[in-house]
Amino acid sequence: MIIGKVLGNVWATKKDPKLDGRKLLVVKTFGGIGAETIVAVDTIGAGAGDDVLVTKGSVARNSLGDHDSPVDAVVVGIIDSLEVDEKLLK
Repeated sequence: MIIGKVLGNVWATKKDPKLDGRKLLVVKTFGGIGAETIVAVDTIGAGAGDDVLVTKGSVARNSLGDHDSPVDAVVVGIIDSLEVDEKLLK
């Protein structure tokens, strides 16, 4: 899983029909050099400013119950708190 922060929403009137009814979020992942901005399907009601857990790849598609869906990332949890030893990040 990946930790990220929800930056906002994506609205797309033209998209693959398998994405109809899916809420799309812009998520900035944590990780220094490996950080990236992705679009993830929201399954739990996350919103802007939330720290979230994201899963990617085939596991993301499987979590939606649709193995053929054109989804690469899914928000699977909202983080209530996070504790990190700052010394270990250096």
